[in-house]
Amino acid sequence: MSGLSSTERVECAKILKLMSEGDLRSLSDTVTNKMIVVENMKEATETILSFTKNAEELLRRKKVHRDLIFKYLAAEGIPMPRNSEKQELVKRALELWSSGKNPNPNPKDTGDDSQQKPTKDTVSDSTNAKTEADFDPQVLGQEFCQWFFQLLNSQNPSLSQQPQDWGPQHFWPDVTLEILSRAGSEQREDFQGAELVSLRLLALTREERLLLSPNLDLEGLKVQSYQHGPVKVGVAGTIHRDKDCLGIFEQIFGLIRSPLENNSWKIKFIKLKILGQDALRGAKVAASALTYDSTELQLLSS
Repeated sequence: MSGLSSTERVECAKILKLMSEGDLRSLSDTVTNKMIVVENMKEATETILSFTKNAEELLRRKKVHRDLIFKYLAAEGIPMPRNSEKQELVKRALELWSSGKNPNPNPKDTGDDSQQKPTKDTVSDSTNAKTEADFDPQVLGQEFCQWFFQLLNSQNPSLSQQPQDWGPQHFWPDVTLEILSRAGSEQREDFQGAELVSLRLLALTREERLLLSPNLDLEGLKVQSYQHGPVKVGVAGTIHRDKDCLGIFEQIFGLIRSPLENNSWKIKFIKLKILGQDALRGAKVAASALTYDSTELQLLSS
């Protein structure tokens, strides 16, 4: 009988899905001492989960490469330096699963579509439960970024994950998007409207296969809240494609509650700045920090 908790079982399954069929079958042979012959990848996954004593044992297996755990954490919106050792990634994953703020399983993992709704409404559910006196903008910013980047990164086909519920429903109808990229030459793109903004952001991960890993520590995340007007969330992070770190990004979100949709938060504007490796002039990208200060955040408007 498996020693994994229900959460560990679901999350370990996500990591196993990132493995090649050959490695998965080899790992199944290892954990069962070749006592069980599996017919396909699904059987191999179930066998591994059933014969694993605990999550740490599984994560430390040689076939569970560090890049798999890194990709998993990035897809869940958990930023880690690209040069992190495997033991650091294992520790972070175990902390995540035991923290009480575990990622929500995808419907494909559980067979239960009702499990997906909490992921979609993470920000609105957590903030609606608080009174205005208890409202903490920094907590909102962290929860929003975890939700947003997990959702966006799940659209990246290189992660081999079930895409989550991305679409224009997360934006105000008149939302604006400004993208400023510096990679060799400078280029600016502007979009308006929920459909266009949603499709352009989707193209970053689905077509361009970019993986955005936010830095949610104090130096990478700043939040400004006002009695009237949007909550502004600024976040910095690194951009990856497969095993390559392409550069860094800084992103500003404007969030406004929607009284017609259970007072949930929706995105009013986004400003995205991308710096490629050649524009960094040798700067370190592993610990990306937000360059906007609180005054600049306050001056940014939609």
